[in-house]
Amino acid sequence: MGLYDFSFYDVIERCALCFGNRPAWYEVDDGRTVTFSEAKTLVDRLAAGLQRIGLKKGDRIGILGKNSLEYFLLYGAAAATGVIVLPINWRLSADEVVGNLSDCEPSVLFVDEAFQELVESSRAELSSIRACYNLKDETGRYSAFQDLMTGSDGFSPVEVKTDDGFVIIHTAAVEGKPRGALLSHGNICCVNLHWNYAFQMVPEDVHLNLLPLFHIGGLSMATMAFHAGALNVNMSKFDAPGALDLIEAKGVSLFFDFSPILGSILDEAEKTHRDLSSLRLVVGLEAPEVIERYQQVTGGDFFVMYGQTETSCLVSCAKYNDRPGSAGKPIPLAQVRLVDESDRPVDPGQVGEITLRGPMVFRGYWNLTEETKQTFRGGWHHTGDTGRFDADGYLFYAGRKAEKELIKPGGENVYPAEVEKVILEHPAVEKTVVFGVPDPKWKEGIKAVCVLRKRHSLQPQELIDFVGSRIARYKKPRYVEIVADLPETEDGQVDRAKVKEMYTPQ
Repeated sequence: MGLYDFSFYDVIERCALCFGNRPAWYEVDDGRTVTFSEAKTLVDRLAAGLQRIGLKKGDRIGILGKNSLEYFLLYGAAAATGVIVLPINWRLSADEVVGNLSDCEPSVLFVDEAFQELVESSRAELSSIRACYNLKDETGRYSAFQDLMTGSDGFSPVEVKTDDGFVIIHTAAVEGKPRGALLSHGNICCVNLHWNYAFQMVPEDVHLNLLPLFHIGGLSMATMAFHAGALNVNMSKFDAPGALDLIEAKGVSLFFDFSPILGSILDEAEKTHRDLSSLRLVVGLEAPEVIERYQQVTGGDFFVMYGQTETSCLVSCAKYNDRPGSAGKPIPLAQVRLVDESDRPVDPGQVGEITLRGPMVFRGYWNLTEETKQTFRGGWHHTGDTGRFDADGYLFYAGRKAEKELIKPGGENVYPAEVEKVILEHPAVEKTVVFGVPDPKWKEGIKAVCVLRKRHSLQPQELIDFVGSRIARYKKPRYVEIVADLPETEDGQVDRAKVKEMYTPQ
């Protein structure tokens, strides 16, 4: 490690020194509590185990499972050894899981029992994987996780630099192909400190870790709380009654929200007369009426934000009440510029593509050199999102650029092109346009407007089930409308803007 380098393992070492006997992690499923000092000991043993089975710097390990202490320890052990973590979204279809694994070629895979049958049925396509382990030791067909923890506490030191790759998170599929965003140790440490600065974190804080650790929001919030010396209370799967139990019992002070998480907690609390007074802040994306209801009930703050996987989760942030409707102001170490189609800066009040520079920008797309060059053209990261600044520097999100249109049901990223590709595989469908529409539960829902081939018929639910059987179920349309024809532009292409205008509910 160089004089100016700092890795996530250095965070673990520092926290063991500064917060040794304070609780770092509480595992809801089995009641385990691990201190910061114990976390370092476990990470060191696991790092030694990874080296013992032949993993070296730059190798990849895949993880397919729900949130757990073991999941978090793998991030730590990978950081100690220079190994890169490939967390897999367990909501994906089997083909999508295989696609992400094949893209990054991990040597070792850690799998919850619930997903082991999926892996076994696809082993012939996963030639890079030479060993599989149970993610949790108690159950499963693979080698026990504890087999990696039986050696000495020591591992052979590895030179890990700030800019070395730490985690690959696949983003939504552009043109039908997911892209693996490579985040560095510096990226994660940067977002940790920005969250800490925004939230004014203290070791007495308690973070309810309810977003999945394969998601940049879940990962960055868990590492942020750890970095601050705060307690992570870990849920393997979210449910509102369980979350309320933990908020009361553990004095939870913050969590990350995607609709409908916060609304469901508020509904359950109102129904059962539960106490939410320990909550001092929630951060995320939510409808204004839910935010305002939360603030009235708890007196806590709601932080709005804008970011993406490629920016380590965060570009701008502020309290909702500072400027309702905005996504906050740029974080301290981000240089944010809005540009037109020729990459020329636009004036405040005008809409432009959000571009930025800073230590939160990812290292590039895995094995996609040309796509990375295009994204980083001119020395700026081009997000594909648009926005405008007001006179005070607050950023207002204005949507995706047309060629990178994005739908966000419940905080997940879905590109219309990926859903359209699957819909067009149905023998009854001739044309389709997929876009986002307001949804009372998920904030944004997926709608498909379809033209059928002659002499074919199709019920909306049939198409919904067809799509859900081929890609992740959160990508299937919730709304389907069968029409006689679609409007076209002068050059004969489907007029997407007109379709959206005609078929978006008012």
